[in-house]
Amino acid sequence: METEKSNISKAEELKVLANEAFNARKYSQAIDLYTQAIELNSGNAVYYSNRAFAHLRLEEYGSAIQDASEAIEIDPKYSKGYYRRGAAYIGLGKFKEALKDFQQVKKMCPNDPDASKKLKECEKAVMKLKFEEAIAAPESERHSVAESIDFHTIGKGRNSSVPTEVAIAAVVAVMAAAVMLFRTSKTTIVIAIVVGLLLLLGAYWWSGHNTDVEPQYSGARIEGDVVTLDFVKKMMEDFKNQKFLHKRYAFQIVLQTREILQSLPSLVDIRVPNGKRFTVCGDVHGQFYDLLNIFELNGLPSEENPYLFNGDFVDRGSFSLEVILTLFAFKCMSPSAIYLARGNHESKSMNKIYGFEGEVRSKLNDTFVELFAEVFCFLPLAHVINEKVFVVHGGLFSVDGVKLSDIRSINRFCEPPEEGLMCEVLWSDPQPLPGRGPSKRGVGLSFGPDVTEAFLKENNLDLVVRSHEVKDEGYEIEHDGKLITVFSAPNYCDQMGNKGAFIRFEAPDLKPNIVTFSAVPHPDVKPMAYANNFLRMFS
Repeated sequence: METEKSNISKAEELKVLANEAFNARKYSQAIDLYTQAIELNSGNAVYYSNRAFAHLRLEEYGSAIQDASEAIEIDPKYSKGYYRRGAAYIGLGKFKEALKDFQQVKKMCPNDPDASKKLKECEKAVMKLKFEEAIAAPESERHSVAESIDFHTIGKGRNSSVPTEVAIAAVVAVMAAAVMLFRTSKTTIVIAIVVGLLLLLGAYWWSGHNTDVEPQYSGARIEGDVVTLDFVKKMMEDFKNQKFLHKRYAFQIVLQTREILQSLPSLVDIRVPNGKRFTVCGDVHGQFYDLLNIFELNGLPSEENPYLFNGDFVDRGSFSLEVILTLFAFKCMSPSAIYLARGNHESKSMNKIYGFEGEVRSKLNDTFVELFAEVFCFLPLAHVINEKVFVVHGGLFSVDGVKLSDIRSINRFCEPPEEGLMCEVLWSDPQPLPGRGPSKRGVGLSFGPDVTEAFLKENNLDLVVRSHEVKDEGYEIEHDGKLITVFSAPNYCDQMGNKGAFIRFEAPDLKPNIVTFSAVPHPDVKPMAYANNFLRMFS
């Protein structure tokens, strides 16, 4: 009995320490302390609920759901258990499952205005989802939005501000006047008709082939069809000063990037010549001003200074459009100067929740929302540097024996599935223990050092580089030095206090040289400013 009381008392002390760590935004430390408290007193629902909250902060939604469910099993009347689980389902975009939990919260706390507000928002989200499902065209009937866009037609006339409709009306009036004036001469009428048709063709050409934009536009301009370094520098400077790029040039950049990506395999081989260096960056997550800092520290992308950005370019940060247009513009300028891999946030479901869709709709229009969703499906899934370093956003696989040829043959031109190789390269995480385990995120899996070693040996590789997880120092070396996580969004979401990092490799030895950096100031636009209303309630 005394031992039991002592354990309960110690558990409470650990909970207090865990709460302090949580309030200091040391979420991993808080999880460890809550875990120790649970080991001493496993019958306390509060400990599980609090640990679920810490998992939510680290975007470990699978673990949050598991802990919240445990809290509910211990105490079915504990409303916070349903609340935490509902929030975790929201993080995964599972609004229908979340709705059930928030209905339960409302039932248990009928007079709680916060519970009522969240239930209402959840109901709206589910209704919107059902509407979108109802109006969505079958996969076989969907058409490429890119093929319906001609960026050359966006803008006004070359040397005049006269609208095309006015020009055509003037041509028709000239034709009618000529016929009336010379109606006694059939030859003259024929000549007038021919001249009029030529003028109409000219007006049509005027409308369809203008390449200039409005004269009052003072931002970066692409001359012709070639994206130059001068253009990219001017565009980045404009973005830095919170100016927008004209839609005509935004369309051009995204469409040209689509053409480049379309021709690539799902796994891209990169060759770095001896004596040359290559830089790998992790998640940027819409933190444009930190992206500029990377270029300040390490130089702009070029054929002599190539980069690989390893997915999750967008979402959460509120300058995601500026980030993706900058990366795409460098890809257009010189395809071998920058390589781009898909992350789990380059997907419709994530963009709808975490801000990119709302940002694009606010800064551009709905057509761009569809276009980016399409182009994200063209991004490669993995890269191999000099046949030795395997780079992927998430991690490794639920089955043994996966070869590089299996990854190369993945049909990636789709939204990410919820299982299989494509899902796992985007979502999986390493774990310290051998073997495999359930994903703390609720998607993909966790894989141990033995899995990493077997994959490297199977494919004659030396190292796995992946991203996908915020790390206090911007990176972490795991699995006996055979796996490195790199994360390039410092002070993630303006609240995590972490450093960012990138890795320089120099051929031929490809020894990783890790560079860390701190966050830089940015304009007063909060992260998640364009995110789903419901998700912002929990941020």
